[in-house]
Amino acid sequence: MGNLVHLALIMDGNGRWASMRGLPRRAGHLEGGKAAEKVIRACLSRGIRYLTLYCFSTENWKRPKEEIDYLMGLFSDYVTKSIPRAVENGISIRHLGRREGLPQNVLDAMDNAIRATAGGEALTLQLAINYGGHDEIERATLAALENGIAPTAENLPRFFDNPDIPSPDFIARSSGEKRLSGFMLYQSSYAELGFYDRLWPDWDESMIDTIINDFTSRSRRFGGLG
Repeated sequence: MGNLVHLALIMDGNGRWASMRGLPRRAGHLEGGKAAEKVIRACLSRGIRYLTLYCFSTENWKRPKEEIDYLMGLFSDYVTKSIPRAVENGISIRHLGRREGLPQNVLDAMDNAIRATAGGEALTLQLAINYGGHDEIERATLAALENGIAPTAENLPRFFDNPDIPSPDFIARSSGEKRLSGFMLYQSSYAELGFYDRLWPDWDESMIDTIINDFTSRSRRFGGLG
């Protein structure tokens, strides 16, 4: 088993964390942002080169408008405030997902962060906002056809949102739920999977060590005999 290069995380359980404490859901989202900072620092210090965080899916638009508006403001503020720290630590920020439908403040924050952190080489942080696996495959297929290229298994990844980023080695989900919820459906074909009971706001550096230990214990054969 080689090193864990690309870790992708489904951040689940913010609302349940808040409800268990008699707090509004937005309190859980706020604590979830703090957990994300701890996880990013852990990945950076442990040599993980790519980290993808599933922040907001194409299905999450079904949630109450008040919660969506709060989350979009949280994303915009978080990304903007993260730029100086990202530049200092060599973190390159990227967006994964459909731009259409996102409010302008989120798009502006993401675009500014992408430009400002483009030189980062220590860690590439991919933020999946307004992302769906089916949607990415559909958009890539249409883009390939528009360019006169057959959307084969070999060609299709060229038209994904960030084709230079390798597929994840390990996809983990918090809160005990055991499903991918449309996350990186194409790229997950040979990813190792891990499902952990701890709610996302309670995640810290120790969870990354747990994931690394789980990953190194697996045998990856990619359809062969190993």
